[in-house]
Amino acid sequence: MRFWLRNEEMALEAMVQRLTAVCKRTDEIMHQDITPLCAADIQDQLKKRFAYLSGGRGQDGSPVITFPDYPAFSDVPDKEFQNVMTYLTSIPSLQDAGIGFILVIDRRQDKWTSVKASILRIAASFPANLQLVLVLRPTGFFQRALSDLAFKFNRDDLKMKVPVIMLSSVPELHGYIDKSQLTEDLGGTLDYCHTRWLCHRTAIESFALMVKQTAQMLQSFGTELAETELPNDVQSTSSVLCAHTEKKDKAKEDMRLALDEGQSILENIREPLAKSGEQSLNQDELDNQTTVQRLLAQLNETEAAFDEFWAKHQQKLQQCLQLRHFEQDFREVKSSLDALAQKIATFTDVGNSLAHAEHLLKDLASFEEKSSASVKRAHTLSLEGEKLIDTKHYAVDSIRPKCHELQYLCDQFAAEVERRRGLLSKSLELHGLLEASMKWCDEGIYLLASQPVDKCQSQDGAEAALQEIEKFLETGAENKIQELNKIYQDYESILTKDLMEHVQKVFQKQEGMEEMFHRRQASLKKLAAKQMRPVQPVAPRPEALTKSPCPSPGSRRGSENSSEGSTLRRGPYRRAKSEVSESRQGRSSSTGHEEESLAVLRRHVMNELLDTERVYVEELLCVLEGYAAELDNPLMAHLMSPGLQNKKDILFGNMEEIYHFHNRIFLRELEEYTDCPELVGRCFLERMEEFQIYEKYCQNKPRSESLWRQCSDCPFFQECQRKLDHKLSLDSYLLKPVQRITKYQLLLKEMLKYSKSCEGAEDLQEALSSILGILKAVNDSMHLIAITGYDGNLSDLGKLLMQGSFSVWTDHKKGHSKVKDLARFKPMQRHLFLHEKAVLFCKKREENGEGYEKAPSYSYKQSLNMAAVGITENVKGDVRKFEIWYNAREEVYIVQAPTAEVKAAWVSEIRKVLTSQLQACREASQHRTLEQSQSLPLPTPPSTSPSKGTTRNIKKLEERKTDPLSLEGYMSPSSLPKPPEKGRGWSKTSHPLEAPEDNDGWSSAEELMNSSDAEEEGRVGPRKLVPGKYTVVVDDEKGSPEALAVRNGDMVEVVQEGDEGLWYVRNLTSSKESWVPASSLSALLGMSGSTQCLSSSESSAGSTLLSASSSCSESCGVPLSDLQG
Repeated sequence: MRFWLRNEEMALEAMVQRLTAVCKRTDEIMHQDITPLCAADIQDQLKKRFAYLSGGRGQDGSPVITFPDYPAFSDVPDKEFQNVMTYLTSIPSLQDAGIGFILVIDRRQDKWTSVKASILRIAASFPANLQLVLVLRPTGFFQRALSDLAFKFNRDDLKMKVPVIMLSSVPELHGYIDKSQLTEDLGGTLDYCHTRWLCHRTAIESFALMVKQTAQMLQSFGTELAETELPNDVQSTSSVLCAHTEKKDKAKEDMRLALDEGQSILENIREPLAKSGEQSLNQDELDNQTTVQRLLAQLNETEAAFDEFWAKHQQKLQQCLQLRHFEQDFREVKSSLDALAQKIATFTDVGNSLAHAEHLLKDLASFEEKSSASVKRAHTLSLEGEKLIDTKHYAVDSIRPKCHELQYLCDQFAAEVERRRGLLSKSLELHGLLEASMKWCDEGIYLLASQPVDKCQSQDGAEAALQEIEKFLETGAENKIQELNKIYQDYESILTKDLMEHVQKVFQKQEGMEEMFHRRQASLKKLAAKQMRPVQPVAPRPEALTKSPCPSPGSRRGSENSSEGSTLRRGPYRRAKSEVSESRQGRSSSTGHEEESLAVLRRHVMNELLDTERVYVEELLCVLEGYAAELDNPLMAHLMSPGLQNKKDILFGNMEEIYHFHNRIFLRELEEYTDCPELVGRCFLERMEEFQIYEKYCQNKPRSESLWRQCSDCPFFQECQRKLDHKLSLDSYLLKPVQRITKYQLLLKEMLKYSKSCEGAEDLQEALSSILGILKAVNDSMHLIAITGYDGNLSDLGKLLMQGSFSVWTDHKKGHSKVKDLARFKPMQRHLFLHEKAVLFCKKREENGEGYEKAPSYSYKQSLNMAAVGITENVKGDVRKFEIWYNAREEVYIVQAPTAEVKAAWVSEIRKVLTSQLQACREASQHRTLEQSQSLPLPTPPSTSPSKGTTRNIKKLEERKTDPLSLEGYMSPSSLPKPPEKGRGWSKTSHPLEAPEDNDGWSSAEELMNSSDAEEEGRVGPRKLVPGKYTVVVDDEKGSPEALAVRNGDMVEVVQEGDEGLWYVRNLTSSKESWVPASSLSALLGMSGSTQCLSSSESSAGSTLLSASSSCSESCGVPLSDLQG
């Protein structure tokens, strides 16, 4: 790094030196070091043309400066004259200027006085060497004579360092200077244009300035680049490289423009040659050409110096960018390798069964395969680092240690993977031995169970059974564990505490089984030896295997994926059941043997549960990684159809959530019950809430199915299926969660069948019921999401309790008579949804299509608020019918269920809903009664005590509460609310209705009085006062207390009954309140007859019933909207 910095400093120093030399040589070329004056600075003065450098030369090469006839020569300021003289004498080369200048002063049209003044002025201010001064004197006779005479007398005044020659004519001038070196106005042939000359000089000097400025700019730019601090990240380094490259390109563009400018000037100077081959350039033009060529050479030198510096600087920036890329990749790769190291460190489990060990080996292989990309990337990065070192990168000291570290991490990871694979292979080998031993033990148990006791009573039968046992024991050499200590020694590296206990249990089971065989052998040998008295052999009790409720220590093992393992999973069920059945018929004394057989069956069910669970988890992972993750892979984007974009959540639903639950939680917890499969119900019960995630998946399934049908031909799915080597397409795997949730109840049923007398039977039964409940909820939710046309939010209706299809007849009191008659005979097919707060009536519509598109939809028709619903459980003529009546029987729906059982279930569920509403209203009424009794003032009579009355009412209320269907208890004195609003779902005053045929109709919204029978017979008695709001129907003629004065139409609230027949009444019109005798109050309210007004706006003269649904609504504090809409 230090070497590189020193190298760059040297490159910058070399460039600065070369560019400084360019600037210096440019000044020398333009004589700026001697006379820092430019044509542009005195352009206006040069344009006056009182003196010019024509390019002519004397015989010895002296430059000729011509002073043409300029009448205003004397008016030229001294400063301007001095500037022009200085500039003109700076143009020729130093060599020519060293010879001396020849001045040609043309004063042929002037006077002697002007000639004298010009000569004196030139002599006083000429800044360079003079060789000769030639003066063309005035041509007029008088002026010529005067000049001759004056020149003789004034010779001393005109003394100069060079001779001054007075010429009378142009031919005399040609004797001193050749005609070819004189302009046309002096009789020469030299082609001179003062404007062109001035343009050339301006352009050359501008170009020289451009060359100098370019060199200075590149010098500053190089210093800026060299002093730029190198960034520490890729993005910033890339930005710096781009910025510097842009600046370099701009500088190169400026140099190119300067070169074009120089070439253009050179072409303009050579333009006369291009027009005519006979023409030649004068000496000044040749000098201009040389000047431009020298400036172009300096510009090329400038560009070469900068290019050399830029190459080194660019190399530095590119190497810096390479280093930053390498460092960034190193950090990412190292982080990835560290994560892999941490992940492999978590692979501490060696498995608790053969299947588990195989699963762990697969996991390790899968992990190794997935990690291979990171390892490969680390190797590639290490090689890239080596290449950087080989190319003599300036940061070799930083790159080499990182390459070594990457190689070390890769080697360490590979060694750890191999170590884990060795341990798992050992575990697989050990569990294979344990599985073989367990299988041998199970087959031995089957063999003992399959030997009928009656056939063993004969000598031949005993000998045959004995041969079977001996033949079976011979197979033990290959299958059973021979030496326990050798197992401990060979597998010491993987023997955890649990695994050691497992080995011990298997060995104990093996010894127990062998002991059973030895007992059976001894018994059979006695039978085989022809004894005089008959011997009744007794089946040996497998004590070693029946001491614990978890008799099979081998239940940790999982069935293998081979065909033999599959046969062991499926076949033994029926064979073992038939054998156990035969054994039971053959002998009733073999209880221990039967329990052992059941334990084996339980183990097989548990093995199938675990095996299928592991397969299920692997299939979910396969779908998520092979399909769902690939949807986000940009390399696969070209294979996707537009309809798949951003549709992953629709296609896969919450499958990822289901996978994480089973992989991280449920599978691991199931494995903890391998030793005691009969207790596995607890595992299901503990995680029953988590199983609700299947409801969400099933609700999304129709959308997923529809999307799959639209995009199933997409090349994306075909490519994913090819990579996964799946024989079935994706839709088969999307159905797995639905199949799995239904599989659990079948396995639980099997487990429960073989665990009836075990400790966990109740948990299994509860788990089975819960799973069936989840299946019902899933099924109900699938129907619920198919409802269309309902404006509200179905979730506001509470939990969905039941749903089903029924035939429905309607009998509405307010309907047209013909419609009513028609409705009695023509049933409607309706699908009912019973919620906690409402029952919905929908029309079922079958859809055409395939798969889930064939599922029915339900058009919403109407809904009934459960707060105003009543039921009649039995309808004459059909045991499948029941009535749902609404709003005090204004609307009656006769519902016919498919079966009597379905009807009984619905009636029971509706009764539960109404009972719970009734109970909630009672509790709310009690609470309000207590609040009101504490806030009431004492009555005027001192002998009355509202607290006593309140206490008595509360006591009555508590007594009534014991009867869940007591309407008197429900309509407690404090439960009547303010007048309800109109509309369905709320109570209304109504006309008397006919009582139902059977006396089993009831509702949480029952009437105040069960008066149907009384009304039918025309017996309507006085109403009993109850708390609530009333309208006064007569004026206070008898005179009430002054504090209360009421009039006809006033609204009053009857608050509380006190002692001595007094009621506490509040006048809502005048806001006054007082105690009033019951007789006076009844007369005011018109309650002495059959009329009771609920409110002035809603009551009528003929109203006799008050629905209690408003009491329920207000007491419970839960206002319900009109659900029918």
